[in-house]
Amino acid sequence: MIDYVHGHSQTVAHFVASLIPHCRRGFGDNAKAIGIIDNEGRLIAGIVYHNWDPDSGIIEISGAAIPGKYWLTRETIRRMYQYPFLQLGCQMVVQRTPADATRLLGMLAAYDYTLIPMPRLFGRERDGVICCLTKEAWAANRFNQRFRHHEANNATVPAAAGLLPAA
Repeated sequence: MIDYVHGHSQTVAHFVASLIPHCRRGFGDNAKAIGIIDNEGRLIAGIVYHNWDPDSGIIEISGAAIPGKYWLTRETIRRMYQYPFLQLGCQMVVQRTPADATRLLGMLAAYDYTLIPMPRLFGRERDGVICCLTKEAWAANRFNQRFRHHEANNATVPAAAGLLPAA
């Protein structure tokens, strides 16, 4: 069983950055994060929100986990997108992904991300993909019935402890 931790953004962001080879400088002091812990209280995964631009309504999302740990549940995915779309009011989430991460890119395509190839995104020898998910694409996604319910009822979700306040 897993659980979610809020209010420890810098610890979770540092953990996630340590697992991503192209992220050695971290996410900055304003990053917000959700930690995923196992039943023994160990941090096994994290989702980091960074580079928030309230004027454009765009935020970047990054995540990583210890290999072999089961953490990407339906509830995790719901929480992952509830924060930017419902709490912040983002119109788009952006993720930078290495072009050779074919399994992850396939999963993002299934969630209706738009995938834009970018030569040299991760350096001279490593291409990447800018992955964009609009609020409308997420709302229409087959994985997201609960989100559509909230949108239809104009429900508001209280800000989770340790995360940015609603915009």
